[in-house]
Amino acid sequence: MNEHQITAYLQENNSQKIKFAFADIDGVLRGKLIHPKKFIDGLQSGYGFCDVVFGWDSSDVCYDNVQLTGWHTGYPDKPCHIDLSTFRTVPWQENIPFFLGDFSDPDGNGLAACPRSLLKRITKQCEEMGFHPEFAQEFEWFNFKETPQSLQDKNFTKLQSLTPGMFGYSILRTSENNEFFNDLFNLLAQFNIPLEGLHTETGPGVYEAAILHTHVLEAADRAVLLKTAVKEIAYKHGIIATFMAKWNENLPGCGGHIHQSLWNKDQSENLFYNGSDTNKMSDLHKQYLAGQLYCLPHILPMYAPTINSYKRLIEGAWAPTTITWAVENRTTAFRVLNSSEAYTRLETRIPGADTNPYLAMAAALASGLYGIKNKLSLDIPQTIGNGYQNAANGKIASNLYDATMDMKNSAIAKEILGNDFVEHFTQTRLWECKQFAKSVTDWELKRYFEII
Repeated sequence: MNEHQITAYLQENNSQKIKFAFADIDGVLRGKLIHPKKFIDGLQSGYGFCDVVFGWDSSDVCYDNVQLTGWHTGYPDKPCHIDLSTFRTVPWQENIPFFLGDFSDPDGNGLAACPRSLLKRITKQCEEMGFHPEFAQEFEWFNFKETPQSLQDKNFTKLQSLTPGMFGYSILRTSENNEFFNDLFNLLAQFNIPLEGLHTETGPGVYEAAILHTHVLEAADRAVLLKTAVKEIAYKHGIIATFMAKWNENLPGCGGHIHQSLWNKDQSENLFYNGSDTNKMSDLHKQYLAGQLYCLPHILPMYAPTINSYKRLIEGAWAPTTITWAVENRTTAFRVLNSSEAYTRLETRIPGADTNPYLAMAAALASGLYGIKNKLSLDIPQTIGNGYQNAANGKIASNLYDATMDMKNSAIAKEILGNDFVEHFTQTRLWECKQFAKSVTDWELKRYFEII
């Protein structure tokens, strides 16, 4: 819908309020309810939003190590611009009109810290090279019979899973919570997040959803919205959903894999496909993959942004630990799927469910484009067999601090993502490391309290 059509819609439906939101650096949606007049008046100039939303962490604690904003700037308002193409209504909230926004112009120029703006800039580069980027993200998450209050009261311990036992791809377990399961599929579709599939994963109360593929910016919008939408739909059923990468050391982690391919501008040809190649991969596909392999150590925190992310990236846990690729191999960092021309694509398997989709997709696309721009050859041999045992090209960093320092000092990261973004983002990750370093964990108490 254009501005005229949306204005007409609001009038015809007597809309009394509009909700809009944007993703902060952690992928957390921040937003407001506004009056229709405020909405219409701000369509061109934007809506003032305190830039502390890019100056604090996921717990609303202000950073003391960033330059973009802080007490030294007075935390001024910055204009958030609504993207009218994101219009949808929220079916579980009386169909209130909803929009996504960001802090940039249509080309993505603006606030360097804004994740959606970064993806817009990378997408523009891709399209100027003559490509249509087609993306999708899939998520795994755990569900619990808890409430926000019970989580606090129980101190996040002894939580009751939605269902017991390890029941991957179970029809039985989804039937047990049929109303919730069907609400997820149906309400997400009504919210313009169409799912390709929804099923249980192995683990107590684990679901996995694959979102239908689309243009990369819309794919990221869908992915960001899915995480919040799932949580809100879960609330309706007395359920808490978590997208933590690894909530329990004895259970599998939660992936957020990204599927991607490049097409010609009219989307009539998948440029990743070559039927005469052994692996049905075009030269463009190989360059794109080579770029992701090469850039991975330089941008890893975009795929694994939290302390907890690295608890998932361990051997034998369905998440990669080595810089590897292969056709149809779930032990490698990059998996090539080539069952048909229409579905030939690359799956980047490093990201967890805790990723900010805008940042993860921006990192994947920028890395792939780097490989194309520099005509990188795919020199790393395909892994045959167990990718965990193939560290010939290096291993993925094992913690957030090391990964962040690699990115902070990387000329490659600054080249493909921009100096200002890399500086701000890596400072926020170092802040995260600092907060963890001063905490006393349950593990330390159990190990040292009595015996030392």
